[in-house]
Amino acid sequence: METKSSPRKIENALEQALFGSRWLLAPFYFGLAISLIVLLIKFLMELGHLALHAFTSTESDVILGILTLVDLALTGSLLIIVIFSGYENFVSKINHDNHEDRPEWMGTIDFSGLKLKLLSSIVAISGVQLLKQFMSLKVVTPETERVIFWMVIIHVVFVISSVLLAISDRISGHGGGADTSSDQKH
Repeated sequence: METKSSPRKIENALEQALFGSRWLLAPFYFGLAISLIVLLIKFLMELGHLALHAFTSTESDVILGILTLVDLALTGSLLIIVIFSGYENFVSKINHDNHEDRPEWMGTIDFSGLKLKLLSSIVAISGVQLLKQFMSLKVVTPETERVIFWMVIIHVVFVISSVLLAISDRISGHGGGADTSSDQKH
């Protein structure tokens, strides 16, 4: 009997170690949370620059500055989604049920939904970057034309990828990323 229980003990120990290894991801998510501080510093610097030059800047410069702020805010939102959803999907559930400010999406985004939100955010950020590039054009040269061409191609690839991922998830039954287990019972 001991020979059979010994391999089972080894198997249990290995499984416990593998299950516990998920906590190695926690510092990654904490690092992403710290990177929000870096993003906030950059946002405040851009906001200060925009405010200081509000009276002397052209309309295009103001729009470009605002687009930069939007871009930074979208990136910060993307980080929050990745931090919370990634942590909850791969490390541990966050006990936030009794918190009055708990976002509705917390605890409902599975890995499929996380991928869709991530790609949607990337498409939005890419679109803002493309618009900023268009707005900053003063003269169209072959070099700027090539840069714009590749930016459009990359943006279109992001859009097509997100549409294909959404279609793929819908076909496979993952829906919109929310918990669909209750939908599958009916």
